[in-house]
Amino acid sequence: MELIRNLQRLWRHRLFRRLLAVRITVQSCDGLLQVALASYVLFSPERQPDAVSVAIVLAVTLLPFSIAGPFVSVVLDRWSRRQALVTVDLARSALSLVLAGIVAIGWSNGGPGEVTFYGIVLVLMSLNRFVLAALSASLPHTIDPDEYLVANSVMPTIGPAGTVVGAGVGLGVRLGLGGLLADNHVDAILFALAAIGYLGSVGLALRFSRGQLGPDIADPTRAADVLAGLRATVQHLQERSPAGVGLLLIAAHRIPYGLVTVATILVYRNHFHPVADVDAALADLGIVLGATAGGFVLAAVLTAPAVRRLGLRAWMIVCLLAAAVVQLLPGAIYVHGFLVVAAALSGVLAQSIKISVDTLVQVHVDDDHKGRTFTFYDMIFNVCLVLGAVACALLMPPDGRSVAVLAGVSTCYLLTAVVFTVVTRRMPRARFDEAGHVDSRSQ
Repeated sequence: MELIRNLQRLWRHRLFRRLLAVRITVQSCDGLLQVALASYVLFSPERQPDAVSVAIVLAVTLLPFSIAGPFVSVVLDRWSRRQALVTVDLARSALSLVLAGIVAIGWSNGGPGEVTFYGIVLVLMSLNRFVLAALSASLPHTIDPDEYLVANSVMPTIGPAGTVVGAGVGLGVRLGLGGLLADNHVDAILFALAAIGYLGSVGLALRFSRGQLGPDIADPTRAADVLAGLRATVQHLQERSPAGVGLLLIAAHRIPYGLVTVATILVYRNHFHPVADVDAALADLGIVLGATAGGFVLAAVLTAPAVRRLGLRAWMIVCLLAAAVVQLLPGAIYVHGFLVVAAALSGVLAQSIKISVDTLVQVHVDDDHKGRTFTFYDMIFNVCLVLGAVACALLMPPDGRSVAVLAGVSTCYLLTAVVFTVVTRRMPRARFDEAGHVDSRSQ
């Protein structure tokens, strides 16, 4: 209800509505592109992917975003943000069409074609960071100054919702056409649809005048400023220990979470279904992803009352201990129904931990360091997921099943809970409870 009220408040701004339309279109295309990439690389009948393949997909999807992120402001403080949206999405449309052609003719099956395919994907995902940053930087130009915080509470929900919609459309097209056309031709259609969508976002962005979204900065950011700012923020996090420990906790949690995520993909791709039965594997994995998403939503409902009752620090410890249990029961029971339940519970616990760390950062980090801190947060979040995929490649068998590895993951969560308890015991409990109270009032 709060989201709806905030959206209604902002809806009166014509420029905000236009920017929101661009963001939903862009992120829907991103979701469609990600489904196309996963379908072609991981769910082609002629391929039997292993954890290395999944790790490569995650790396080309997430790492460019993390590496480019801190330096995007160097460009966006000097160049028309409207032009950034137009130019980048024109380029992404063209590159998506090239991918569609490569996939349609099967040129990417090894050799120079495969190198070209992954090189284009890497560029596409790197450009994604520029678009999202340009949209965020443009937001203050579309609303009143006293509505910035309200808008920032709306955009993190609306944007990912667009990604989910795009992914859902892509999955529907993939399953709907899978029995009618060759799989590589269906994947080529998905890349082509993403290209059309990016052209649509260009048309929406052109409704703004060239300078309407900024920048209007007298002293633009330089690359040296970015590096100096990141160093200053590291020092700031050392002084604000609850936030710093929270980021370390996210790193420790995200690696085993990434391992289990990749293992789940392998179980559905290589164990539950024959390699050639791609559509069945995709459909079942879609149920698992839906359960995870449901867990994320439930975490948003549960976290605030749990924090009010237990305190933020205690709730984070409970989530870590519960995550240790879930890996073995029901997570180590390789039956579809049990894995769906495990995915939902893991979603609740992972998102609860993230919400808790978000709160620690918001409360304990000074405002002039928050942007850079969340940049670190983003880098840690993505890089550690890729590290988890690499760990899966080293430890898991090709079918993704290993009770011993899941026992190790459970032990990692248990040790993280113990270390977090010991380290934070030296900090006044009120510092964590303060963050919990602030979060509760903001709900």
